[in-house]
Order: sequence, then C-alpha cells, then structure tokens
Amino acid sequence: MSRMSVSVTAVLKHATKKLGEGPHWVEATKSLLFVDIECREVHSWNTVSGKTSTVKLDDTIGFVVPSTKGDLIIGLGCKLARLNWDTKEVTVLAEVDKDTSLGNRFNDGKCDPSGRLWAGTMHNEPDPTKLKQEQGALYSLDTDGTLRKQVDKVSISNGLAWSHDHKTMYYIDSIPRKVWAFDFDLASGNISNRRVVVDFGDESTFLTLGWPDGMCIDVEGKLWVACFGAGKVVRFDPETGQQLQEVPIPAKRTTSCCFGGPDYDVMYVTCATISASEAELKETPLAGSVFQVTGLGVKGMSPMAFAG
Repeated sequence: MSRMSVSVTAVLKHATKKLGEGPHWVEATKSLLFVDIECREVHSWNTVSGKTSTVKLDDTIGFVVPSTKGDLIIGLGCKLARLNWDTKEVTVLAEVDKDTSLGNRFNDGKCDPSGRLWAGTMHNEPDPTKLKQEQGALYSLDTDGTLRKQVDKVSISNGLAWSHDHKTMYYIDSIPRKVWAFDFDLASGNISNRRVVVDFGDESTFLTLGWPDGMCIDVEGKLWVACFGAGKVVRFDPETGQQLQEVPIPAKRTTSCCFGGPDYDVMYVTCATISASEAELKETPLAGSVFQVTGLGVKGMSPMAFAG
C-alpha cells in the first residue's frame, strides 16, 4: 500500500473538549458514534446529513456501542447500561468495581463476533504517569446478562479486536505498552493462553510510539493501534509483531480508531486534549477533532452490536 495516497482530514473540528474516544461506525445509519469520557457525552455524527447530536449524562462514559434492540450500550462510570437515545433514559445492566475508594471507571469496550460485550476498567486518572496501576479489570457481559471478570490486575484497559476466524482475541493494557493475544472460544467466551504479540519496547520508544490505546483490525488481519502521546496510528502484524505502516495524526494524544464508510475503507480517529500544555495545543490546534483517514489501501469489517 502506498503511503503517498494517504490523506488525513479533520472532519469534525474540536468535536470533543477533553477526552474523545471510542469511535464506532453504525452501518444502518451511516453514522459515527464516539464519546467524550470526561465531558460525559455521547456523540453521533450522521455522515449523510452532516448533523451531530449529543447526549450528556451524569457520569464518565468510557465507550458506546449499538445493540440489536435499537438502543445503545455504554460504560457509565462503573456501570454497563442501556441508553435510549430519544428519551435519554438509562437502564443499568451491571455494575463492577463497587469499592468507590478505588476511583475506577469503565474505559474501552467492544462486542465480539457473537454479540457478547467486552469492557474494562481503570483508575479514573487521565495522565498515564499518575494513575494507580493494576486496579482495573476486563469484563465480559454475555447476551443472557451473565457478567464475568476475564482479566484482573489491569492498569488501563483499552483496545479490543478479534481475528477473522474468531479464534484469537487481541487486547491492550496501555501501561505495560503491550498488545496481548488470547486463544478465544466464540461459543463460551472463554479466553486462555495469554501472550504478547506487539511490544512497544522500553522508554526509548516513548517519543515515537507513546502508549498503545484504542485498536481495530483490517480485512488482512493486521492491527491498527492509536498511539497516545505520539500523534499517530500504527499498523502492526500480530504474527511477527513488526510495524508495517504509520499514519501521522495532527494531534499528539490520539486515542482510538475504527473503520467505517460505505465500503469500510475510511478510518476515523479520535483524540484528546486533556492534560495537554498550552504549548502542545498551540503546536496541534486541531487537537480534540475527529479525523478521517483515506487512501490506506485496506479495508475494515463491520463491527458487531450487542446482541443481548
């Protein structure tokens, strides 16, 4: 694929004020969902009409995914909940990390190919160098409502993706700066055989790679990882751990990415401004925007909705 053809455009300038995250393409409406975690907002941008709508709630919102029932599933504080977009009604499905002294919240979340929800928690601290480590966890919520803790001692639960044969789950904990793989059983939701497939390395790579954040997978089975602090999205081969391509984003705190568009050949990238210095914001005036990347030469696949 030719990097000369890649184009990056701020399609929603300054769409989020603090911590833009969790882009999710909705095929039926040709819309992009995303959140501002710290502003407690869910956003929906209809790419046909150009209209953006927002729902503001009373706690942090780590992620948003649609459900097959027509509503949305959100990570609201430490709760997994349904959100009716029209009425703004919130219905709690489950609650985790109930010890309020932890100060935890949900972060990234996605659905596996069976429509089961996966979402993880972290200490609610936007600066990765200051948060309390290993007090979060990764949970799954089956379509029958069964909640399971799948991984414990997580610092910043982040990107999720599944291989096209549904036999491997990829998962990021940002603080170790690693992408993990697990053997994955689609029917049961069981994971095993955890191993590292991408290692961001030691401190010498902080400037070039930052922290691995949100993630998506393309039709060739390669992983695209948003690099928080480095202003880029990087494509990795999970078979070799090697970096294949990078896409510079004009915002240092890139948080997540997803494929979308009618042919899934467009990538959408979110970013943050929280904790950024005045000098950084002056250097990257488009920080807080949602970016559109075209010309990658590869496509993504339709994301799953929650089937419960």
